[in-house]
Amino acid sequence: MGSAAEFHARELPEAPEPVVWVFEVARPALVLGSTQSDSVVDHDACRRVGVEVVRRRSGGGAVLLDPGEAAWIDVVIPTGHRLWQADVGAASWWLGEVWAEALAALGVSGPSVHRGPMVRTPWSGLVCFAGLGPGEVLTGGVKTVGISQRRTRRAARFQTAAALQWRPDRLVSLLSPPFPTAGDPVENLLGAVAPLAHPVEQVVDAVLGVIARLA
Repeated sequence: MGSAAEFHARELPEAPEPVVWVFEVARPALVLGSTQSDSVVDHDACRRVGVEVVRRRSGGGAVLLDPGEAAWIDVVIPTGHRLWQADVGAASWWLGEVWAEALAALGVSGPSVHRGPMVRTPWSGLVCFAGLGPGEVLTGGVKTVGISQRRTRRAARFQTAAALQWRPDRLVSLLSPPFPTAGDPVENLLGAVAPLAHPVEQVVDAVLGVIARLA
């Protein structure tokens, strides 16, 4: 358990080995994508409610991490490993399948892996879970697990997170207008995510169990 800033800043080892990192934030954090402008954040609102603002090294939109409301698992795969895939678009499919198998074992109905190209929406540039990328997992046709990746010459670090709660009202309250679409932004985001009704420990254990069988 620790800060989102510390977790995102963790460096890959010089000689990376396959490794799984499980993270749990000790305090709320609003995590921006690597290319997002700082102006999308309402910093006064974040300070008032004690939300840390940090930036990750992978792309995409903002993600709100509240303690106990997301299952966050990173996987490092060295170049040349049997799970390494040179095709960036297909590189995370296997990890999506891991998540889908874990969710099915938990009794989640019909999880599926998105194997197509990036699906963008008016909100996806601002809110990460409002879009859909390769390898990400849907339940009932709605996104549940997000995956991003950072690649170097030595390895790929896949960052995955499953939503256990989805509170677009809280997220929107920490962002700064203008917003991408007209109308109520909370209503626009309500159906973007299908959260899991499981404790974080149960979700993490299920995913780790599937990964262990791949080792």
